[in-house]
Amino acid sequence: MDLGIEGRTAVVCASSRGLGKGCAEALAKAGCRLIINGRNAESLETTASDLRLLGADVTAVAADIGSREGQERVLTAAKAVDILINNNGGPPRRGFRELTREDMLEGVTQNMVTPIELIQAVADGMVDRGFGRIVNITSLSVLMPIPGLDLSSGARAGLTAFLAGVCREFVPHNVTINNILPGKMDTDRLRAGISWQAEKTGISEDEAAKREAAAIPAGRFGTPEEFGELAAFLCSAQAGYITGQNFRVDGGLLPVAF
Repeated sequence: MDLGIEGRTAVVCASSRGLGKGCAEALAKAGCRLIINGRNAESLETTASDLRLLGADVTAVAADIGSREGQERVLTAAKAVDILINNNGGPPRRGFRELTREDMLEGVTQNMVTPIELIQAVADGMVDRGFGRIVNITSLSVLMPIPGLDLSSGARAGLTAFLAGVCREFVPHNVTINNILPGKMDTDRLRAGISWQAEKTGISEDEAAKREAAAIPAGRFGTPEEFGELAAFLCSAQAGYITGQNFRVDGGLLPVAF
């Protein structure tokens, strides 16, 4: 399917690995010019090389997207942004009682304030050009509590509520804002969570992983590649009538009808 975004400039935050990399790969296949970002310069350059093999024009910016300096470097490299994939590492798993004030402020900055700042920076330019697609990678924990992720859940839920009104301001100009809520995707963050759970319950990591997968109706973890394909469609020319939506990618884990 031709997504109609060949030649569009896409910024994919935190894209050296995991779900961000999956999104970057799908957009590369769609013909986008890519600005990718990550904190580790070595792994970021490896990803850039992989994307170039797909024929993509790629600029890699090693920076902390949660900092003002990092945001400026990424946006300067992009110039005019047509597509923004907001993504950032979540806070490590911690029990509610372990969280300090500094922990909480950092979590909210990384997972709520940072994506809002980036949207503030690019949305008006999208309006001027008559095209814009913004996709925020949040989490299934926005809807379904996950042990140890209270801070991540709160920050991402805050982002979701904040943008619910904002998205309706921009959609008349063909600028859409949507969220994708990953469930148990096979990423480093999932594996870290499995290790945390194994330690808490006194079982092996392999056993913990089997239990986690068995609880999913699909019987497996999701992949960054299939996640990225959904993100790419939401960035397509055909997706201009979809905004303010939360798309669960969870293999049926959340047992709800609506």
